Amino acid sequence: MVEQTSGDVAMRRQRLAAGLIDYGASFTELGRRFADTLGVHSTDAFALMEIAAAEQAAAPLSPALLGKRITLTSGAMTTLLNRLEQAGYIIRSREHTDRRVVTLRCSANARRLADEFFRPINAEQDAILAEYDAAQLAQFEELLGRLRRAMAVEQSEGTPSSR
Repeated sequence: MVEQTSGDVAMRRQRLAAGLIDYGASFTELGRRFADTLGVHSTDAFALMEIAAAEQAAAPLSPALLGKRITLTSGAMTTLLNRLEQAGYIIRSREHTDRRVVTLRCSANARRLADEFFRPINAEQDAILAEYDAAQLAQFEELLGRLRRAMAVEQSEGTPSSR
């Protein structure tokens, strides 16, 4: 491992943070355009993307878990889910052994619209990622995970000076 000064590390952190902020802004804009395509509010589109991502990861969300992902009150979440269900974009089902637990799933129509909308950017990003070997990508995924966990700890415990 190459020795780095604290200034080098801080500069790298700042450059990486700037890149992640730019990526996040681009992702937000893409989500806004997806919302326009669906004719829904951007919060609704981001909720739909969270539902789809969780479903694709074989870990479907409940309304409570979705509320933690997009930080809405239970009342606002109910209203959002009602809008998505009325638009035909989600299905609420009771699949758990505890029948009180509601599972959120994307409708076939929502999956089709999302596939059509995201196909070009997904193909472009897949081509970029294919330029890196699996070990590099795994290392980057680990880095992002560690940075995210560090931020989560700070958010839950407060800043070092407030502890």
